[in-house]
Amino acid sequence: MSKFIFWQRWLFVVCIVITFFGLLMFILSGSTLFDLFNRQIDPAFWAKGTVIAGIRPFQHWIYGVWGATITGWGIALTFITHFPFRNKEKWAWSCWVLGLSIWFVLDTGLSFVSKVYFNVAFNTILLILAGLPLIFTRKAFK
Repeated sequence: MSKFIFWQRWLFVVCIVITFFGLLMFILSGSTLFDLFNRQIDPAFWAKGTVIAGIRPFQHWIYGVWGATITGWGIALTFITHFPFRNKEKWAWSCWVLGLSIWFVLDTGLSFVSKVYFNVAFNTILLILAGLPLIFTRKAFK
């Protein structure tokens, strides 16, 4: 297997994981299973992580919508990675790099300012997982 194919498949798996993560957010939002996620974020906005009455329905909705958005983003990335990226179409690599960079700076910057360090760490891990294949395949797109 060539190095390019290895990294393209790695990126493809990252896309599948992103898609399923979004789907799980959509399905589990508002459930007891999602409380692990809430416990990481709630303390940044509510003292001792105690959510103000009436906020849970909003959280259920916003995390559901966020999950749906991530699912759609993941599917789009999966198709880009599986077809044009694999075929070494330069725009696919550029799309990945630009989209990933802008997402990381905006999302992570807001999370940092909001003191949601769990999301900062999560985003950094995702940046590494998606960024490595982009670094190691860049020469194939010149």
